[in-house]
Amino acid sequence: MTMRLRLLAPLLAAALVAAGCTESGESPAPDVLRVGLATPATLLPADIRDQSGRMLAGALWTPLGDYDPATGKMTPRAAESVTSTDRTTWTVKLKDGAKFHDGTPVTAQSYVDTWKTVGQEQWQASRVVKDLLRAKEITAPDPLTIRLVLDRPSGQAPALLSSPALVPLPASALTSRDWAGFAQRPVGNGPFRLDGAWQPSGGKLVRVADAPGKARVIELKTGDAAAQYDEVKAGKLDLSTVVPGDRHEAMHADFAQRHVMWALPNVSYLGFPLTAAHFSDTTVRHGFALGVDRAALEAGVLGKQVDPAKSLLPPAVAPGERSSTCRPCTFDAGAGKSLLTQAEFPTAPVHFGQSKADWLRPLADQVTKAVGVPLAPEPGQGPFALDIGLMTPSPQEVLSEIAKTTGYASDGFADLLKSAEETESADSGEVYRLVENQLLRDLPVAPLWSGHGHAVWAERAGDVTATTFGGVDLSAVSLR
Repeated sequence: MTMRLRLLAPLLAAALVAAGCTESGESPAPDVLRVGLATPATLLPADIRDQSGRMLAGALWTPLGDYDPATGKMTPRAAESVTSTDRTTWTVKLKDGAKFHDGTPVTAQSYVDTWKTVGQEQWQASRVVKDLLRAKEITAPDPLTIRLVLDRPSGQAPALLSSPALVPLPASALTSRDWAGFAQRPVGNGPFRLDGAWQPSGGKLVRVADAPGKARVIELKTGDAAAQYDEVKAGKLDLSTVVPGDRHEAMHADFAQRHVMWALPNVSYLGFPLTAAHFSDTTVRHGFALGVDRAALEAGVLGKQVDPAKSLLPPAVAPGERSSTCRPCTFDAGAGKSLLTQAEFPTAPVHFGQSKADWLRPLADQVTKAVGVPLAPEPGQGPFALDIGLMTPSPQEVLSEIAKTTGYASDGFADLLKSAEETESADSGEVYRLVENQLLRDLPVAPLWSGHGHAVWAERAGDVTATTFGGVDLSAVSLR
């Protein structure tokens, strides 16, 4: 090596460290966090449908608040307060001084214009604005005040408004309407900004304000979940936000104190065609529900990525304390077969309703063996898969979807659901449990399972937490 190269070598090594990596890519700078994730479908917040997208949206945007369905309380974040005197007219006061990453101010009009656009588009969150929030009027009386007038009283407004899908978009995006371009270069109001465009291989987040002990830069890498898990073990990644099923058991030994699991905002049911002659009998529906071995499916085709149902409402939106037993959630082949015999259910093959769910065939094989009724996963007038991806922490969303999809509307159910919606959110848990109990009695759908997320991390990372609608909180992760 020449004298010139000897002199340059230390400088080159220092430059690599400052850039966040060494030549081997295994020693990041002290304030750089390396994160592995699955490829998000989009970074457009109102159309996000996967946990990678929710995690990145949580880093790029700050929602109005965080809503806890267990307590019915909202903790303000971008909002100063969310109040109403009659549950029909709601006032949102914003915190002063917020800016988008492009330097423009976040105002009440930003939200009004964004929600109007969400209502016009065919995005995942469009149903939140049109079918759940149902505001007759949304205005901005002043730069820090949003006023909503609903078409009926709703105590669920705080839960709906806390949806991370209802975060504001900057005027530049709303004017251009170049949604594909914006999803590649999103501009939010959150703790991180995206440095450059999002690439299929990942991207880089840079923290907007100083936070001692936390990551200043986050390097995001998409790829195979099993490979990323192994890279965390080897010290080549600091955090992996997906754990495949074949690493599920090893996770507890490999990362004994360095893993977290959390409920995802999705839930699956086996729906029944209530107008079909053979399924109009509640006894029949209960018989089929008891014939589903959820634990076996969870360990098999579902790759240990779900939790078997213990109630009709999933953990992501379940209000209040839950101590009662969900009988239709249990596997009891003998009881299920007995109920179908009691109902004189025919032994002719039963066809499923049309669905692309990958769990229908193994479920059909399993139930056929358990209750003695041949089930075929081919389309027909029979049980069907109902997979619901939730956009809000309100139980109203999933219950409304069940009623809409199945056509269930018996014994004052609509009035009971309306009463639950109208009740103040902190007191609505008891009424929602009554709604849930009626559905478990009449069983238009059999609860199956809901998803959960996993994350594992290396020793240099700490303070890793996750929430249902935000995934891993990247802003909270510390480095040591």
